[in-house]
Formats: sequence, C-alpha cells, structure tokens
Amino acid sequence: MWIRSSMIYRTSFVTMALGQFFITLLDFAAIVIMFGSIDQLGGFSLPEVAFLYGVSGFSLGGADLIVGNVERLGQRIHDGSLDAMLIRPLPTLVQVCADDFQLRRVGRLAQSSGVLAYGIAGSDIDWTWDRVLLMVVMPVSGTVIFCSIFILFASYQFLAQEAAEMANAFTYGGNTLTQYPLTIFPVEVIKGVTFIVPLAFVNWYPSLRILDRADPLGLPEVVQFASPLVALLLCLVTGLVWRLGIHSYRSTGS
Repeated sequence: MWIRSSMIYRTSFVTMALGQFFITLLDFAAIVIMFGSIDQLGGFSLPEVAFLYGVSGFSLGGADLIVGNVERLGQRIHDGSLDAMLIRPLPTLVQVCADDFQLRRVGRLAQSSGVLAYGIAGSDIDWTWDRVLLMVVMPVSGTVIFCSIFILFASYQFLAQEAAEMANAFTYGGNTLTQYPLTIFPVEVIKGVTFIVPLAFVNWYPSLRILDRADPLGLPEVVQFASPLVALLLCLVTGLVWRLGIHSYRSTGS
C-alpha cells in the first residue's frame, strides 16, 4: 500500500530518492577530499576504502529500507498506535516495519552500490572461489546484522520510550565507523565491535580476506568467514529480546 502510495506522486518520489542519494554521497565525498592529501588511510588505498564504505552503506541501506521504521517504536507506544497493531492477526514486528514504508530509501542503496562498484573495479583483487562466495554472502549478512541491531535497540523502547537516539548511535553511527578501515582506531575499539556489538562482521573481517589484508587482532582465518553465523546468532538474540519486550508490554498508559 505504501509503495503504491509513493508511486502515485512519482516526481516527488524520484526527487526524494535522488536527494537521499546525493546527501549520503557527501560522506564519500569527504573521504575523497581526504585522499587529496594522503595516499593511504590505515594502510588502505582509496578504492579499498570505497570497498569498505560500499559494503557498509549497502548493508545499512538494506536494513533501513526493510526495518528502519522500527526505530519509531517509542512514538507508537506513546500515541497508542502499537496497541492497535497488537490486536490484528499479523506479526507485530512486520506491521511496525511496514507501516509508513519509505521506498525513497533506495537512494542510499543506489549510492552505496555505485561506490562499491568503484571499489571493486579499483582494487587489485584475486577472485578465488572463496572470495567470490564472500562477496555474495557479505552484503546479505551485513544487512541482517544491521536489521538485528535496529530491532534489538528499538526493543529497549518498551522500557524507555524515548531511546531512539541511543539506537542511532549503533546503527547510523555503526555505519560511519565501519566505512573506514578499523586500523585507524585503537585496538580496544576493534575488540568492542568484534566481541560486544559485532559490527566488524558487517564488512571488516570478510573484506580482510577479499582484499588480502592481515587481521590487526591476529584472529584465526575462520573468523573472516563467520559473518553468516554471527548474523544468525544475532537474529536469535534479537528475536528473544523482541518477544520479551512484547510480552512485558502493558499498553501505552497515556
């Protein structure tokens, strides 16, 4: 219904999608300007950073398109609209994510896909079978990881209704972090996004394998193939937390 609604005003849809395309492109433009003064960033060339940026941006863009509306859960709790969703014979999470679906968010997907294509073309990659497999699996796993983080932190709003900005720190903030080589950050940061909030599995560890780079933590090579497993485990944890949130919900109280 929301897609059909968007297509009724096609000029508006195209304008807004292009607006999101160019607004998000400014992030990469800043990286390009940075490389006007340096040859490498954390040991990575511009096309290699574009590769990291593209995968992270695509993963966040896919998650934002699919489940991004879940971050408005606190508002729905406050205005009582979540109560109406709970009595319908449809999964509550699907309703929360689908309501007011914003198709214009494909602008971010298109932008990051273009940057990723540039990164692949400009990087010297030896396309072995395992790297091809990782290239296919990595964006899917990254999207699932970001989807899980969206829902996981949105579930906290069952307790604290106004907590959307905290979630943004790990979703949009996580994207900003992972679009750069993690070698520019302290080791503690790399450990944090590996063992606490597993953002490094969105693009960092698979990219180390694809770009033939050493792991700064010296972890076993099998970690570079672990993104699908991490995505699955995070989904299970997220599903459990969401169910606990739904079962503990006692109406808006407003």
